[in-house]
Amino acid sequence: MTGNSKAKGRTSDRPSLTIFLAAPRGFCAGVDRAIQIVELALAKYGAPVYVRHEIVHNRYVVESLKAKGAIFVEELDEIPDTGAPIVFSAHGVPKAVPAAARTRKLFGLDATCPLVSKVHVEAESQFREGREILLIGHAGHPEVVGTTGQLPEGAVTLIETVGDALAFVPRDPDRLAVITQTTLSVDDTKEILNALKARFPRLVMPPKDDICYATTNRQEAVKRIAPACERMIVVGSPNSSNSLRLVEVAERAGCPSAVLIQRAAEIDWDLFQGISRLGVTAGASAPEVLVDEIIDAFKARFEVTVESVTTAEESIAFKLPRELREMPAR
Repeated sequence: MTGNSKAKGRTSDRPSLTIFLAAPRGFCAGVDRAIQIVELALAKYGAPVYVRHEIVHNRYVVESLKAKGAIFVEELDEIPDTGAPIVFSAHGVPKAVPAAARTRKLFGLDATCPLVSKVHVEAESQFREGREILLIGHAGHPEVVGTTGQLPEGAVTLIETVGDALAFVPRDPDRLAVITQTTLSVDDTKEILNALKARFPRLVMPPKDDICYATTNRQEAVKRIAPACERMIVVGSPNSSNSLRLVEVAERAGCPSAVLIQRAAEIDWDLFQGISRLGVTAGASAPEVLVDEIIDAFKARFEVTVESVTTAEESIAFKLPRELREMPAR
């Protein structure tokens, strides 16, 4: 038996590798909804369907939708006068964007994640109450741009670090409210919030944590497996905030080295020489097919045992826009 297995591919010579597969991982309800909106718009209205900004931060997803007839643009002025649908990405957009679309009589479909929309509503509500708004997030991220753009210029102050929280000078320390980007590190955000609350006891917090359930669940799953892993792979794109946070969380939780990888072709095999325990997870905008692709790449070089480690069950789903609800969901 041993001789035959060696003759058929020297399987017995491959090093053993246990892959701890984090769950939950990959697509969240907001990402799944956004992709469905583009696919169903293509099915109902035909190509092209225009999408402002990447619908979600994943190159594989974007290229797949392009192949079906989606055209991605950064700004509305790249779109001709057309009756074709214009989809606004899952990250949300400033109020000025749909307003400009209406002025041009463009047909907009809003794919903003409902949990991001919830933050928008919080920001507007607190602003109407006369409070100065603090937004914990990363400068330049589309979600931060979209949230800031719900209010007049200067109404929102971005807080990126504890240092920012300590240096901030309010107009009125008793009239402050804080909101957060939905894809942040839970631990980092808690540290910043604690610094703000210590300085401003009357700071108004969101009624429910702004960091979304999917971000929280994926970080908790990584924390569970990281101490047992010699390496961790996070499947995701370099412009995906929640994926980058998973890399940071893995290393803080005890994994010696975590790397962000988009596709199996990017694997630097030198990083995985001599290991026997690997963790694998995926950011909220990474499809499961890419996780499978990476595991298959390891199976070609190692004798792999996959152990799924589940820390939460997810059953959340969000409604589609009214215009697409009569379409059969995939």
